Amino acid sequence: MPEGRRVYAIGDIHGRDDLLARLHALIAEDAAAGAPAGNSLVYLGDYIDRGPASRQVIERLAGPPLAGFDAVFLKGNHDDFLLGFLDDGGPADMWLMNGGIATLASYGIETATPPGDPAVLDGIRRELARRLGPAQREFLRRLKPSHAVGDYLFVHAGVRPGVALAEQDPFDLMWIRGDFLDWDGPFGPIVVHGHTIAPIPVFRANRIGIDTGAYASGRLTCLVLEGASRRLLQT
Repeated sequence: MPEGRRVYAIGDIHGRDDLLARLHALIAEDAAAGAPAGNSLVYLGDYIDRGPASRQVIERLAGPPLAGFDAVFLKGNHDDFLLGFLDDGGPADMWLMNGGIATLASYGIETATPPGDPAVLDGIRRELARRLGPAQREFLRRLKPSHAVGDYLFVHAGVRPGVALAEQDPFDLMWIRGDFLDWDGPFGPIVVHGHTIAPIPVFRANRIGIDTGAYASGRLTCLVLEGASRRLLQT
């Protein structure tokens, strides 16, 4: 990290606002114990789905950042699912079967299975758009594909080996797994990512994975980077 800069990178939240509140408290306590002038929060995406409180997570993140921090919000594949549903209704079935039903429920919209009737589905889409409100929709629209600081690149899922960083496909940044995870060579910067769950954070020479399956495990992970040091905060 550049001198005078500390970065707190937060893994996949997936509707666990309770864990996010606890982790924010840990981060604030950590920074109060002695931190440089420049503190950043980098959220790696997948704020919604699976957990019970997607609406509350979005409300929290769309509000003011923690005092003394600037914040960067990346786009995960689940967040992109929601945006696609709001835009034109698709791919609705894939989203709803992969946690979207929990997100709808957090907004007070109950459906046990993906509706087979297109008119019913369109009604759900319109009602969700209404309940989201302009501030939360604007938050989702502004999510970034990647963020670079010092020797690190932050993305949701990973990068495509052999492709210049400036030419990466946004789809890969949100979705890639095998080709990225199995690559032993350098990417240039060290890639900090979520998306692929592991019971503990994964440290490799070329990447650091911090998705610890918070929605099911109760363990939401934050990677703290300052100078050449790396450490972890977890719920």
